Amino acid sequence: MARRSAPLLRRLLSPPSSAPLAGAVSRRTVTYMPRPGDGAPRTVTLIPGDGIGPLVTGAVQQVMEAMHAPVVFETYEVRGDMPSVPAEVIDSIHRNKVCLKGGLATPLGGGISSLNLQLRKELDLYASLVNCFNLPGLPTRHDNVDIAVIRENTEGEYSGLEHEVVPGVVESLKVMTKFCSERIAKYAFEYAYLNNRKKVSAVHKANIMKLADGLFLESCREVATKYPGIEYSEIIVDNCCMQLVSKPEQFDVMVTPNLYGNLVSNVAAGIAGGTGVMPGGNVGQYHAVFEQGASAGNVGNDKIVQQKKANPVALFLSSAMMLRHLQFPSFADRLESAVKRVIAEGKYRTKDLGGTSTTQEVTDAVISKLG
Repeated sequence: MARRSAPLLRRLLSPPSSAPLAGAVSRRTVTYMPRPGDGAPRTVTLIPGDGIGPLVTGAVQQVMEAMHAPVVFETYEVRGDMPSVPAEVIDSIHRNKVCLKGGLATPLGGGISSLNLQLRKELDLYASLVNCFNLPGLPTRHDNVDIAVIRENTEGEYSGLEHEVVPGVVESLKVMTKFCSERIAKYAFEYAYLNNRKKVSAVHKANIMKLADGLFLESCREVATKYPGIEYSEIIVDNCCMQLVSKPEQFDVMVTPNLYGNLVSNVAAGIAGGTGVMPGGNVGQYHAVFEQGASAGNVGNDKIVQQKKANPVALFLSSAMMLRHLQFPSFADRLESAVKRVIAEGKYRTKDLGGTSTTQEVTDAVISKLG
């Protein structure tokens, strides 16, 4: 049964939780004109998930209420060890079109399939986007990192087609199609075009998987010809990982098949500050699911949960992405700006960022910085 968030009207009519900081410069834009009805509240499906999920999604709910965002959450309890995603959850996302979720643990081995994969396939969330970038004030090994990893989300090694041929011999099929390769390439180039990005790099292993990854490259090359203003390059996945850890600033937008994208996005996230600060989402033609960008550590461990010291920054930034997707840009700007100010000041940071703060302390600090 879904749980609805606090009545939205009461939140919208109540005074702000905190006044703008003294001396703060107004960042309102004079070039944005909303359409009639753009301020209508939107219902979003919320899946707290496993491990640290309830902590970080709870933090997002607090921030949304503090800035009176016109978002109502419809909450469902889903655990990674369930045999499948409950039908009412799928129905909710079909109805609302947008979902925010915490991590769902995938049991190793056995017969239980990943609920994350089920969601992506059921909703045809074919494009995964992970933004990996330097946050001002957060020291990292490399500067000037600003990478968007766009990953095909529905086929490849994650097709789930495995069987035991004879005892001791397992066959796992990697499925690549022209249709899926072409649409992820189109999404990557369209993303680059809309965000004033200059370069798209296709990551592959076509030197070995000549047919499967060859088809992927063929699709990328065809799409690239339609965007002459965007530089296009190709890089083998093993060299790509080496280049990422040695000179990550050379990359801009990266488009990848399924498995490579999972690896590359986690490497890029680690370089730019860690998985706890990298936002991401999964999008298809009709639905979008926002979550922590990099999969590593998205459910945490028992110690972090018990101490309530999970890092909510990644999901805060993913929520800002969600607000823009919902066409609430001013709320997205306020949230993103507040998070960046907290990180820059360095007073409130969780352990993964070198601090000792709890999830609640970081959340309160972000709320205090909302303009």
